[in-house]
Amino acid sequence: MIDYDKFSKSLKHLELQFANYSSSRERDLPELDREALAESVVHRFETCYDCLWKILKRYLMEELGIPDVPNSPKPIFRLGFENKLFPSVEGWLEYAQARVDTAHDYSGEKAEECLKLMGYFIDDAIGLYQTMTGEAWE
Repeated sequence: MIDYDKFSKSLKHLELQFANYSSSRERDLPELDREALAESVVHRFETCYDCLWKILKRYLMEELGIPDVPNSPKPIFRLGFENKLFPSVEGWLEYAQARVDTAHDYSGEKAEECLKLMGYFIDDAIGLYQTMTGEAWE
């Protein structure tokens, strides 16, 4: 049986921090505080993304019985798409690239690009969670 707790918690933390970051634009916060919120969202994305692709790998192996699942996110997302776990693979490949970019970019430009994808990633991750668990997202 697959334990979805770590994935669920990381996704909830990301969802809450992204909402906090999004509303920070309406509040009169110092620039340093806004940057800290953005950095926190990116970090939570990285954590959630890493949990997600690993849980998806387990789901493909244990629930769908696929024997030779690669140990890399992009091929796993392609397998997820081929097994109709989500309607399109393009977004997942963008998220994979955003994860690689945030790990290797120190200028902040890639983090900005990552933040632009965050609402889509959260929605897609919630959809995948619901598909894999059969539970509604709270």
